[in-house]
Amino acid sequence: MRIGVMLRHYDQHMGGVRVYTHKLLQALLELRSGHQFVLLYRNPALLGTHAADPQVEEVVLPARSFLGWDQVAVPAAVRQHGIDLLFNPKYSIPLRGRCPSVWVCHGLDWYVMPWASRFVDRLSHRFLIPRYASKADGIIAVSETTRGHVMEYLHVPPERVATVYSGVDDVFRRPIDESRLREIRAKYSLPDRFLLYAGAIYPPKNFARLVQAYARVGPERGIPLVVAGGENRFLSEREIGEPEALGIAEWVRRPGWVEHEELAGLYALAEALLLPSLFEACPLPLLEAMASGCPIVTADRYGTKELAEGAAVLVNPEDVESIAGGMRRVLDDGALRTEMVAAGRQRSREFTWRRCATETLRVFERIRPEAGQVPGHANGLVSAAFPKS
Repeated sequence: MRIGVMLRHYDQHMGGVRVYTHKLLQALLELRSGHQFVLLYRNPALLGTHAADPQVEEVVLPARSFLGWDQVAVPAAVRQHGIDLLFNPKYSIPLRGRCPSVWVCHGLDWYVMPWASRFVDRLSHRFLIPRYASKADGIIAVSETTRGHVMEYLHVPPERVATVYSGVDDVFRRPIDESRLREIRAKYSLPDRFLLYAGAIYPPKNFARLVQAYARVGPERGIPLVVAGGENRFLSEREIGEPEALGIAEWVRRPGWVEHEELAGLYALAEALLLPSLFEACPLPLLEAMASGCPIVTADRYGTKELAEGAAVLVNPEDVESIAGGMRRVLDDGALRTEMVAAGRQRSREFTWRRCATETLRVFERIRPEAGQVPGHANGLVSAAFPKS
């Protein structure tokens, strides 16, 4: 089967969808499944990224706009390059054409909390996303929470939605020796003890309440907050300034984006990861922290509860004191920390990019059964939750 992969977002802003796309594509190619992959880029600078792989054909599709690329350039490429199935690791697919298509839904916070989206995005979510959902032969949901939302909000029948969880990079599972940890601590001027937030900042991340809760716990104990990433993706200008508004700016360190190898060191050194989001679907920082043996304080709802219940301290993300109480528990209760770390490591073993790639190919082969199947797997859409520890 010739699988076309839509990659106009391959070099987009840093964050979970970019990591997902890179890691999934790498794992798909490593499976050596016998399929051919036609990688469709918008940025000419990406040409040659996978040139050495005989499974891969790379194509640059110029277009003046996102819609022009999706709806004009991609369908033309499908015809020209004999693509049998079209896959977008983000969302959006051509609305015309007969080529079977699959796209990945990374969460529907746009529907759950529409006030947290920009106006232009709300237009897309109202008029385009339902059409992509109706047109697709299959939709991959990154969690059972997301699968339920796709059926509820986009009215997609269950047989067309598969749950395939994201993976976590093995760099987060590997032990880091003390000398390397000292190097990372020195590079980022990390204190002896700190609490960690990792990711971009936008309304579902609930950053203002996180900081308000931290202000009740961290400074009095002499424990700074380290914000790795921390850029404003949209609508969070005021939230980013919350430490200054509360007069605790000197307690908040902002190292910026940290590459995976060194981010694993931050998880290993941190007292806990703080992720009390209002909404998450399948948050990579949660999986990374569990694999790294970092205790977690996270929200008692949606994807964070689905992934972390029993392996993290769950809090009410709309209640500042609940978040603060979760921080106190994870800092003060050594037995709880030990229990959470062990449970998190065990839970994280279920999330590998190889498993994600294998189950993604299974979805493709269910749609195009004449192309064969991944060895050792039966055809059929996947919708089984991971086993809980």
